[in-house]
Amino acid sequence: MPDQSSLPAPSPLTRRRFLGVSGGLASTLLLAACGSNTGREAATTAGSGGSGASGSKPTLAQWYHQYGETGTQQAAEGYAAAYPDATVSVQWTPGDYESKLSSSLVAGNGPDVFEWGNGPSIDQIQGGQVAALDDLLGDAKSDFTSSLLQRMSYDGKLYGIPQVIDMQLLVYRPSLLQAAGVQPPETFDDLVSAAAKLTTGGVKGLFVGNDGGGGVLTGPTLWSVGADYLTSDNKVGFDQPAVAEAFGRLHGLFTSGSLLLGAPTDWSDPSAITQGLTAMQWTGLWTLPTLAKELGDDFAVTAWPKYSSSVGAPSVPIGAYGSVVNAKGANVDAAKAYVKWLWVDNTADQLDWAQSFGFHIPARQSVAAQADKLKTGVAADAVALVQNSGHAQSPLLWTPASGTAMSDAVSRIIKDGADPAEQLGQVATTVQSELQRVAG
Repeated sequence: MPDQSSLPAPSPLTRRRFLGVSGGLASTLLLAACGSNTGREAATTAGSGGSGASGSKPTLAQWYHQYGETGTQQAAEGYAAAYPDATVSVQWTPGDYESKLSSSLVAGNGPDVFEWGNGPSIDQIQGGQVAALDDLLGDAKSDFTSSLLQRMSYDGKLYGIPQVIDMQLLVYRPSLLQAAGVQPPETFDDLVSAAAKLTTGGVKGLFVGNDGGGGVLTGPTLWSVGADYLTSDNKVGFDQPAVAEAFGRLHGLFTSGSLLLGAPTDWSDPSAITQGLTAMQWTGLWTLPTLAKELGDDFAVTAWPKYSSSVGAPSVPIGAYGSVVNAKGANVDAAKAYVKWLWVDNTADQLDWAQSFGFHIPARQSVAAQADKLKTGVAADAVALVQNSGHAQSPLLWTPASGTAMSDAVSRIIKDGADPAEQLGQVATTVQSELQRVAG
């Protein structure tokens, strides 16, 4: 899940692409996949939907980005084929999904139904490109994770139905920590100290991405000092000295010699820790099956630590793709009915989508309770982190321009040692301008 400019371009994209953004839902998100080969056939093509021939079922076009997990395309096509009230064609979209989809919506030939990370953007909502979906939930509303519904809502209306929850977390090798006399870190100082002690021979103490964490640690760093991207009343949430100090410490970590840099794969793939290149790695819930296969019971998970014993709190970013209806589509009502059938009523397929292709958390609480793979061991620990320390990845009014400004600034701070207060001040100027544009 992103701004992952350091990730290898050939890698297929995953359902976590939005979870890798440095605090933004940018239009051009480059994501790493869970595997380098999907093993799938060419994508099914689909044009815009419309009504069928006289007396026939309506036709609908549905777009997905290209997931990295083997079998996901076939599953999505199977769900669509089983829908009795319309003929649904699925387009599996590789490459820059967001740009391709945005262009099609502007051109007026976009799909009837599509997915978008954390729900549609504020510009899509304010531009009238997406339909309100409030009437789809009914009695099921209280069964959905409330923070996700809030993230996909604007001005009292819901614009996306959460499909599945993903998260990022810190994975570590208990055997290596025990051998070094290190406890799982509870503060940032603990993390720095542990990374140094765990760096021995060809093993580095910590891996947070080949860019030193610039693509994934913005949110955790903000939350670690009790700050956020925006305040609850939609103002700049990071203009305080503690935030600048915390980001400055990331540069110290980058130059410490304890970070793994230049790994064969990036943070979203667990290869760095499974191949013994690092003792601790920032990655995601989706990697747990591979970790279990490669490491047995020698791995555990925890949150990004709070800044100090008296400041901030531990945190994990969470996000969800939202199923969205094109407000300019040829058959909006039929599209909404299909979304309701698939992502509200069809709990069996929702459970299948969450459990059969890596580890993910169903968006509905009653369905999550049926996810047996998440009830025990490390997976259960990860779910507890979501419940106790989860943060929605970024606010709705955090625009692509704000995300790009923050991502660039954080990269300069981490890699170049740029002055954190000065860099964040420049970001604040951009964010204030964007908030004025979208919020007035």
